[in-house]
Amino acid sequence: MTLKLLKNARIVDGTAPEPAAPVNIVIENGKIREVGADATASTDEVLDLAGLTVMPGLIDCHVHVIATTADLGRNAALPSSLVAARSSLLMRNMIMRGFTTVRDLGGADRGLQMAVDEGAFVGPRLVICGKALSQTGGHTDYRGPYDNRGAEWYADSLGAMGRLCDGVPDVQRAAREEIKNGAQFIKVMADGGVSSPSDPIGYLVYSVEELKALVEIAKGFGTYATGHLYTDEAIVRALDCGFECIEHGNLISDKTIARVAKEGIPVVPTNITYDILARSGAEFGLPAESVAKISDVREAGLERLEKMHAAGVLMGYGSDLLGGMQPEQSGEFTLRGRYIPADAVIRSATVDAAKVLRMEGQIGTIAPGAHADIIAVEGNPLDDLSLLTEQGAHMPLIMKGGNAVKKAATL
Repeated sequence: MTLKLLKNARIVDGTAPEPAAPVNIVIENGKIREVGADATASTDEVLDLAGLTVMPGLIDCHVHVIATTADLGRNAALPSSLVAARSSLLMRNMIMRGFTTVRDLGGADRGLQMAVDEGAFVGPRLVICGKALSQTGGHTDYRGPYDNRGAEWYADSLGAMGRLCDGVPDVQRAAREEIKNGAQFIKVMADGGVSSPSDPIGYLVYSVEELKALVEIAKGFGTYATGHLYTDEAIVRALDCGFECIEHGNLISDKTIARVAKEGIPVVPTNITYDILARSGAEFGLPAESVAKISDVREAGLERLEKMHAAGVLMGYGSDLLGGMQPEQSGEFTLRGRYIPADAVIRSATVDAAKVLRMEGQIGTIAPGAHADIIAVEGNPLDDLSLLTEQGAHMPLIMKGGNAVKKAATL
C-alpha cells in the first residue's frame, strides 16, 4: 500500500467562480481516499501546496496522438513503428502540459493504450475509438480525385486516422472489428472535413441506413457513436439516427443548439485547430485544398461557442491539432476564454469533460474514489487562463494516478 498526503490544497475545478478553501488530500494506491480540512495520513510522502492552485488533471476530449504531421495522407503511409515512436513524444508533451487523460478520435490503438498503461510510454490515460469510420471519398480518404488504388491497408496502418467502409454489411463489420480491437466508442465521419481532399464541408456522407447500422452496433456493445460534424443538416441527421455526441459542431443552428441542450447531447468544439490552421496550416504540411476550407468553419465556431454556453449545452474541451501544431494544445483555454467565462472553460476540461468520456467520478474531479490525477498551478487560472498554457511552465506538480510525472524541487 502506498499513501501520500497533499496539504493546503485550494481546489479549482470549474464548478465555482473562486478557489475553494484549503483542504488536505489523501492518496492511496493511486486513487483519492479522502479530501477535507482534517484529512490526514501517516506517511513520509507529504507535499505542502500552500500558495498554489490545485486542479484535477486536465482532459482533452479530442486529440489525435498518431497525427505526427498535418499531411494525414503522408502520415498514413509512414511505418507504424515510426508513428509509434513519434506518438510517444506527442503523448509525453501532452501530459507535461497537464493533460492526464485524452480521448483519441481516430488512429490510436490498443497497443498505444497498453504502452502507456504499462509505463513503456509516458503519457496521458488514453480513451480510444480505434480507426474512425469513413466512406469512400469522405473524411480520412486521402487518395484524391485521380487515385483509385485500394485503401484496405488503412485499417492496419497505425498512422491512418480512419478506415473506409461502404454499405450496411461493411460498416457493421468495421464497427465490430474496431470494438473487438479495443475501441471504447465508435467515431463516424458523418460530414465532410478540412484535412481530406474530396469531401466539401456539408457533404452528407453515409446513408441514413448506414448511420443507423453503426449506431445499432455501438449500442449493442454498450457504448455510443460520436460524429465528425459541421453543418446543421448533417448534425440533425446524425442525431435522428441516434448519435450521442457531436465533434466540432461549428455550423450548428440555434434550433439544434436548443435540442442538444434539452437532450443532454455533448458537443466538443475544437476551435484552436482552425485558428492555427488559418494562420499556419500550409507551414505544417496541410495541403492547399484543405487550407481553402478553413474559413467555412472558423468564425462560425467561435460564435456558436457563446450560444451553446448560453443555452447550457454540455461542452468538452477539444484541440484536434495535427503534427507540428500540437504544442498549441492548451491554446483552446485562452481562445475560449475570450467568449465564455473562465470557470466554464476550466469545467470543459475537468468535470464536464469527464461526462463526455462517461467517466464521471473517475477523472476530472478531486474527490474520494477518483484517480489521483492532480496538477498544481502557480497563480489562479480563474483570473488568468494563460497559466494553463506555455507547455506546463506554471505547473510545478503534475500527478497521474498518484505518481508525480513532474515535481519541482521546491515542493
